[in-house]
Amino acid sequence: MDERDITLLKAISDLGTGSPERLHEATGIPVSTIHYRLNNLKEDGIIENDLYDVDLEEFGLGVTVIVEVLADYSGSYEDVGEKLMEIEGVTQAYFTMGETDFIVIARLTGSEMVERLISEFEAVEEVDRTNSTYVISTLRDSQRVLQSYSVETLIEELAEE
Repeated sequence: MDERDITLLKAISDLGTGSPERLHEATGIPVSTIHYRLNNLKEDGIIENDLYDVDLEEFGLGVTVIVEVLADYSGSYEDVGEKLMEIEGVTQAYFTMGETDFIVIARLTGSEMVERLISEFEAVEEVDRTNSTYVISTLRDSQRVLQSYSVETLIEELAEE
């Protein structure tokens, strides 16, 4: 994987499409080159399917860190949340009840990025402390939430009579 492949994958993520024409407009990479590279990325297992889901381990972002953030703030939690979400690598952020104020999930390349991430969290003025958990093995990580339900349960819970 080289700079062009990474540029294409980033553009797919930003645009929400794998359309070669739209990718060409965004990156300037020729359409024929885009077709070729996307096929190679699929063959290499980096692009998992026709929805252009990326296997983050194959891509190089194989370290998942779950961070509990305890904060002290007088303003709105949204302001603190925005600061946390601006930190590179953060893929999910939740405002929570209880002792922990925020749960943040990040996908990173290795220990140097983990160290940078934690330093950036702790540099946020409102952050009192963090508690980090390194994920050893991912059992499920799906953006397709409906896959975890049976169709019967979804109908029972959500269908209007």
